[in-house]
Amino acid sequence: MRYFICLSYNGSAFCGWQIQENANSVQAELQKALSTLLKTPIAVVGAGRTDTGVNARNYIAHFNTETPLSISPTLFYKLNAILPKAICVHNIYPVDEQMHARFSAKSRTYKYYIHTEKDPFCSEFSYFLPPRLNFEKMNQAAKYFIGEQDFTSLEKLGADNKTSICNVTQAYWEPLDAPTFGQASHFVFTVTANRFLRNMVRAMVGSLLDVGFGKKDPEWIQQMLLQKNRSAAGHSVPGNALFLVEVEY
Repeated sequence: MRYFICLSYNGSAFCGWQIQENANSVQAELQKALSTLLKTPIAVVGAGRTDTGVNARNYIAHFNTETPLSISPTLFYKLNAILPKAICVHNIYPVDEQMHARFSAKSRTYKYYIHTEKDPFCSEFSYFLPPRLNFEKMNQAAKYFIGEQDFTSLEKLGADNKTSICNVTQAYWEPLDAPTFGQASHFVFTVTANRFLRNMVRAMVGSLLDVGFGKKDPEWIQQMLLQKNRSAAGHSVPGNALFLVEVEY
């Protein structure tokens, strides 16, 4: 039988989702915990890779078992007790054998958080920047990401994707808090696409920050994408402020 498993994780302790040699990963920890609990080797397939340090809420993976599971609060309690503190399983439910955590996904949504005033309670999961950003221009620029196009300029060098074509359906900034002294200080960038390339969202944000700080005009985003050259884009922002928040099937 095939099951989907819904989990969240703090990526700071991991090299990312995918198993790698000489580094700890979320996939490795989840497989080890499930294999221990079910007393049989369990292989887990995730909805997609997340980079080193990147976080996830309601991430989806799937695994197979020969015998049906007795899904109960006790099952979740035992599994979460085995898993490290940085990983939490929320739900496990049966799905059709043809359902695939990665290939059946229709879209994925990421959020990137920044704050422009010092805040000791969010620095672990938000990027601190000077309060000089022009979010109106950043949203104008973000519109150039919308649609099906080649995102090679935002792809990590050396990636092994068969194609760099992605279809982005939404990309925008919005404030998270009420204005203080006339201006908000916490913001989030939301982007949804059918698929993402390695480092793509972090390079997106870095490029939009160049626009927000006045280094580039909004139209530059379109020109940068057409170059299909990673060096044409902005820098890659830190991964600790990035969250995969939704996978749609």
